[in-house]
Amino acid sequence: MAAVQVIRSEWTKIRSVASTVWTLSLAVVVTVALGMLISALTNSQYENMPVRERLSFDPTVTSFAGMTLGQLAMIVFGVLVVSNEYSTGMIRVSLAAVPRRGTFLCGKVAVATALALAVGMVTAFAAFFLGQAMLGSHRTALGDPGVLRAVIGGGLYMTLIAVFSMGVAVMLRSPMLSLGILMPFFFLVSNILGNVEATKKVGRYLPDQAGRRIMQVLPRAGDDTPYGPWGGLGIMVLWVVAVLLVGYALLRKRDA
Repeated sequence: MAAVQVIRSEWTKIRSVASTVWTLSLAVVVTVALGMLISALTNSQYENMPVRERLSFDPTVTSFAGMTLGQLAMIVFGVLVVSNEYSTGMIRVSLAAVPRRGTFLCGKVAVATALALAVGMVTAFAAFFLGQAMLGSHRTALGDPGVLRAVIGGGLYMTLIAVFSMGVAVMLRSPMLSLGILMPFFFLVSNILGNVEATKKVGRYLPDQAGRRIMQVLPRAGDDTPYGPWGGLGIMVLWVVAVLLVGYALLRKRDA
């Protein structure tokens, strides 16, 4: 099957599954709504913040506060895009139609990545503008140094989270197992490793910890991270590429 036909087929699969559409919609709503809420609360409590926190206050990061939960929906989207075919048994039909497994995987990843990128960018810009509106006099502007990079980076971060989840789902094939590993990893293990003094130097190289750096305009007080915003995103990209390569290797070896 030609590459164009593979892409068209994968696009049909994604848009015909209601759960993938709902998860992407949820990613937008949760990220924007929670970001607006936390921005409004921060604005009302700004004068009560310690001087040290006010000196390193980053309005851009504040408007992205909802992304912690929004990435949950992107993880679910990435897993469902891949594992739906395994759970329904449609993977046998798909691989019979596209016997070249590299072409099959590339088509699926390309379509899902493009969709996640579009949703991620809309989410990042909406969260920024609405969050800044809630911050009132403490807001920043898109034209200020580093802000546009951070907003675009927010969209790229959400996209990479989805693609990373796709790679894990290709490796594990089971939606429950994939989510059972990804959810605790991003919401528990990574946060613990990144905040405990003994493991902080290891945690900062995990995909989400490194990737979030792209959304920072001002460094936090006492931050000694050895890489910058683009370096952090680069580390996340390496994680994504590694997971996809392992997933592809396993896809070639295993039966459907």
